Amino acid sequence: MKNFFTLLLVSVLGGALSLGIYKVAFESETPIIENQSNQPKFVTASYTPSSPSTIDDVSFIEAANKTVHAVVHVKNLTLSSGPSSLFDFFYGNSRQPRAQVGTGSGVIISPDGYIVTNNHVIENSTKLQVTLNNNKSYAAELIGTDPETDIALLKIEADEDLPYLAFGDSDQIQLGEWVLAVGNPFNLTSTVTAGIISAKARDLNSRDNNIQSFIQTDAAVNPGNSGGALVNTRGDLIGINTAITSQTGSYIGYSFAVPSNIAKKVVDDIMEFGNVQMGSLGVRVQDLSTGQGLANGIEESEGLLVGEVFKKSGADKAGVKPGDIIVKIDHIKISKFSDLVGYLRSKRPTDKVQLHLLRDGETIHKTVELLSNSAYVYTIEEIGISVQEQTEAAKDRFNGQAGVLIFDTNNYNSRLGLEGKLLIGINDDKIKNIEDVKSAVAKAQRSGVMTLVFVNQNGERERLIYRN
Repeated sequence: MKNFFTLLLVSVLGGALSLGIYKVAFESETPIIENQSNQPKFVTASYTPSSPSTIDDVSFIEAANKTVHAVVHVKNLTLSSGPSSLFDFFYGNSRQPRAQVGTGSGVIISPDGYIVTNNHVIENSTKLQVTLNNNKSYAAELIGTDPETDIALLKIEADEDLPYLAFGDSDQIQLGEWVLAVGNPFNLTSTVTAGIISAKARDLNSRDNNIQSFIQTDAAVNPGNSGGALVNTRGDLIGINTAITSQTGSYIGYSFAVPSNIAKKVVDDIMEFGNVQMGSLGVRVQDLSTGQGLANGIEESEGLLVGEVFKKSGADKAGVKPGDIIVKIDHIKISKFSDLVGYLRSKRPTDKVQLHLLRDGETIHKTVELLSNSAYVYTIEEIGISVQEQTEAAKDRFNGQAGVLIFDTNNYNSRLGLEGKLLIGINDDKIKNIEDVKSAVAKAQRSGVMTLVFVNQNGERERLIYRN
């Protein structure tokens, strides 16, 4: 008991001693708080509090339900008789034609069964079959094609009106706008993917002669989607899915569609004329976005510099001059060549357009009637060369020498570099104008030999001989 009281007394004395030390060491002085000058300095951009932004919910349900029933599966049967092995190739063994099947998509554009698809989907076909979303199949008739825009028109005969999509106005689409791509990738029917408009008037290969003007999207498109629908959130058809760029052959984030305004115009031409009617301004232009402006002492970086105006063309009659810069056509801003080509492909000969031009620092307006190339260009069909009357710029280049200008050539002659040269003779006939060309060609057809005499940019004469 004595030990217990001794231990209790020692504990009390120890606690009192600890409390005394704490009071002396920590509470004898008032603490000092030092302000630090190295704290981060924030700059307030606005003293007005902003209300939180909201994004409207976008629903694709209505557009998807509307579209899937108007998109069809297209099966293309072709017959190939080529060698199937290296042995057959080297020894020339003949084989029976083999059936090959290709697939793609198409879009019904009228209740009586007209279908638009890609030309490459049905190319070289011997038999076409279309399967609807309800699994009904029909034999399809090829009405017409336009390889340049990669558009083809089919027709099926059904017992009832078919669901279809109306063409929208592709000129009104905006960057960042939501779109749906509907088709049959990998033979999977009625597949819907979503994305946005990534770019407009996209030309995939600026080095070839076929200037394209695609809508670019990031909606997933894969093999089998070709010919399918690109629609906006209202379900309007704004494009025909056509191509992807990929090192693997599958989608990697970029897909391309023919704008609906071009597709509709091609379809209308095929149905009315049997072929595509092209309206032309009648100018040769340079793209300022490639730096051509700086080379010509022009500070503008957007627009198209008019280099030549073709005689008797709509631009010539309207007063367009070399040196003018095309900055706008109707309501379409022109930044590059594909902008102009894409818009003109939705027009026909005799249509009128308004050009907004920069001339000597001022904006002027010219109304131009589009003409067919044949109105001022003559094509020698037998050899695939087109000629036109000399422009003022050409007369300067060739020091006023008589002749006609080589305007265009087919793929074979394009490798010879004939375009832009001056044709001065055919056989023994001198050429001064297009009427001389027509007369000389008629004579050459009877002889079976056509000798063309050219003058190049250096004033040197060249000669080519064509035989039947």
